[in-house]
Amino acid sequence: MKAFMRFTVVLFLATLVLAALPAHAQGILPGSLAGWSGNVQAGLAPPVLPAGDSAGANMTALQEAARREYGFVSSENAHYKRGSEEMRVNLYKMKDPSGAYGLYSYLRATDMPHADFTEHSSMSRERALVLVGNIVVEVSGKDLPKNGSALKALVAAVAPHAESGLLPTIGDRIPTKGFIDRTDKYVLGPSTLNQFFPLADGDWLGFSQGAEAETAKYRVNGHELNLVIADFPTPQTAAKKVAELQKKFNINESKDANDSNGAESTKPLYARRAMTLVAIVSGAATKKEADAVLDQLESGTQITWNEPTFQFKEPSIGMMIVGAITGTGVICLFAIIAGLAFGGVRLVVKRATNKVFDRPDQVQVLQLGLSSKPINAEDFYGYRK
Repeated sequence: MKAFMRFTVVLFLATLVLAALPAHAQGILPGSLAGWSGNVQAGLAPPVLPAGDSAGANMTALQEAARREYGFVSSENAHYKRGSEEMRVNLYKMKDPSGAYGLYSYLRATDMPHADFTEHSSMSRERALVLVGNIVVEVSGKDLPKNGSALKALVAAVAPHAESGLLPTIGDRIPTKGFIDRTDKYVLGPSTLNQFFPLADGDWLGFSQGAEAETAKYRVNGHELNLVIADFPTPQTAAKKVAELQKKFNINESKDANDSNGAESTKPLYARRAMTLVAIVSGAATKKEADAVLDQLESGTQITWNEPTFQFKEPSIGMMIVGAITGTGVICLFAIIAGLAFGGVRLVVKRATNKVFDRPDQVQVLQLGLSSKPINAEDFYGYRK
């Protein structure tokens, strides 16, 4: 009994010790990096804003809304030091790689060219952003390019905790001519869309109908144009959405747009559908400028309407009876022909020689003795030599 009580007390104390361990002991971010000592905590540090953005009073709320639409799960932050140098790290774990890719595109600024940490990574002098599966790592500090080895060690430590998966492909379909580098954003909800393509409140694009979207900026004839392309599950859903937008907004300079939506509905928008894709351009001075972007739109879906199809039709009862009789007759005819052929071959061979069928020296016949005449094997064929 005393031994059991002692074991219980030890187990209880061990549980308390494990609960009191620092967050980084069971987290994703490492406690140190290639000579950098760190302090890791669970939860978010103050957000690091993309370069050029103003830290307004509602910026934190906007980022929180975006994280929620992208499928935010958990986060960690760390403060690493090496002498007088410092690096701050925010780690965002998302529900899946698609949401992580969206958050990566959301946080990436236009002054952050591609880096070589992963396929989707970018870095400026003071910010670095890395996508690793369903995890996004955001780093801030001074002169980050010279600390590439520490950043690679950070990525290597995070990679085993990431979940791999397919990334969105809608970004591959955006037009390329006139595209302003690193302005594309993958969008999964209306709050995020409104930050890059402000048009109306609420889910006017159709995310509740299964849409995913990509926004981008273009420069045509000195004007900056905004583009949003949305991919819907079916062409019918996309066509229905275009019809709804034409009723609500001034699409393609339509004169019967609903003016009750205010000033936004009077601004000309230009839209086009390609199979399941719907593209909308704002900011164009003329339709020709919008067409310079929309004419490049291509859908990744191909549908063929004129392929031959097979349709099964059940035959009538009369045809079924005639078919059964015909089939039976064919089988009987085949049996007769096969029997005659087999018997004929035996007769011809028997006439020629007794060394193949029913050889007298090897044929034994049981006799009942009902008659005095002995049985001869040749009698079976009705002839004698």
